[in-house]
Amino acid sequence: MNAPYDPAGLQVAETGAGGPTLLCLHGIGSSSAAFAPQFASLGDRLRLFAWDAPGYGASADPEGPLDLDGYADTAAALIRARGGPAHVLGVSWGGVIALRLAARHPDLVASLIVASSSPGSGTDAEKAAAMRTRATELAALGPRAFAERRGPRLVSDAAPAALVRRVTDTMATAVRLPGYGHAAEAMAATDLRGELPGIAAPTLVLCGDLDRVTGPGASQLLAGALPRSAYVIVKDAGHLANQERPEAFDAWVLSHLRITARLGA
Repeated sequence: MNAPYDPAGLQVAETGAGGPTLLCLHGIGSSSAAFAPQFASLGDRLRLFAWDAPGYGASADPEGPLDLDGYADTAAALIRARGGPAHVLGVSWGGVIALRLAARHPDLVASLIVASSSPGSGTDAEKAAAMRTRATELAALGPRAFAERRGPRLVSDAAPAALVRRVTDTMATAVRLPGYGHAAEAMAATDLRGELPGIAAPTLVLCGDLDRVTGPGASQLLAGALPRSAYVIVKDAGHLANQERPEAFDAWVLSHLRITARLGA
């Protein structure tokens, strides 16, 4: 079941005064801070905004459980409030939300950029079960210890220590219950494979070649099923390619928008 979420409760970071609008949706263990590299490098070309998802960071807790449709509908309300449509960048869990958003609200999604994502954890019973244990793990460890256990896996072994600390600190300040538990359950219950062929938005699918979380195989599955897609490997990057290799990642974002939004060179 899905409880409505009031978009007024969202914390939204914004930058840029002109150009195409890009909504950024973070991963399940993060917040709007995940897109600091993009805000720094793309703000002069794009109008960017990024949420702390419902129940994350500085956003209000939902009154009840949200399923994937609930997150997608909340993102749709955010786009409408800013005059939509928008291009949508989703990383990992954010990419799953972005795909459902494009399926449910195609008029609001000009194009998609789906990074290090998957069709959801419901594609496999073992993956779904593992996802459902995460809320229990968070409750047992607390946010800081939980982040210190999980954060380093989100980047490659070659990532600088400062990035590992930043990723870990972002997770520790972003995740809490019940919001994280709702997100984990939404992921565990989701299998988008059947609806991917019906998503009409032109889509750039990216994945770090050293991604140890979803991995290139999941991104290849998305790219193969989406009817208007391009697939790119970001070299020397783990799961959070947008933070570990922002120059390469952002170059591909701009290339995609030059085609889909006619962004000037």
